[in-house]
Amino acid sequence: MLMRLRVLKIMVLVVAGISALSWVVMMLWNWLMPALFVGARSIDFLQSLGLLVLSKILFGGMRGHGGWHRHHDHHCHHRRWEKLTPEEREKFKHGMFGRRRHRDEKHGHHHGSHDNHQSNHQSNHQSNEQERA
Repeated sequence: MLMRLRVLKIMVLVVAGISALSWVVMMLWNWLMPALFVGARSIDFLQSLGLLVLSKILFGGMRGHGGWHRHHDHHCHHRRWEKLTPEEREKFKHGMFGRRRHRDEKHGHHHGSHDNHQSNHQSNHQSNEQERA
């Protein structure tokens, strides 16, 4: 009997929490969206509940972490990275940054290595100080 009462309390709290969150979404939507966007209309309670469900499906949130960036995925990628040999890591880095460099050069952007960028920044800073003196 005590277990049923406990489960009932939890269910009531969950329903109350979802209802309160839906009400907050509805109020925020009705306050912001029509004022920001000319064609936006106000929504009712059920539409705000649907909006919460849709955001849960798309982003997986409401518990501190998003749907596509899960903690487990990070560890899986980290383990795979740790298993690579140093040569495989360099090949992977070159492949990733090589494509970016190719794309940037195609659009007229030229990026050096991080070290070159830092040394250029330092030399620019030194020349600016010399001009001031």
